[in-house]
Amino acid sequence: MAETFNPAPHDKHADDLHEALAADRETHAKLDAGLVDSFPASDPVSAAQPTPSKADADADNPSLWDKVKAIFS
Repeated sequence: MAETFNPAPHDKHADDLHEALAADRETHAKLDAGLVDSFPASDPVSAAQPTPSKADADADNPSLWDKVKAIFS
């Protein structure tokens, strides 16, 4: 029997199925490993990290006043 007709063209930008499945398995393995030592916990394990807060970003960059004080100390 002939192959069924698929009107959609092949998507050359689509992810490779095998790579996507491997990445999915890796993500689930990391989450499972994180859950092993965290039970019981009040916060669930998350694979994503939160973005740095403004206070964290400002701590890395000294202010002009701190730079002037550093010259005279």
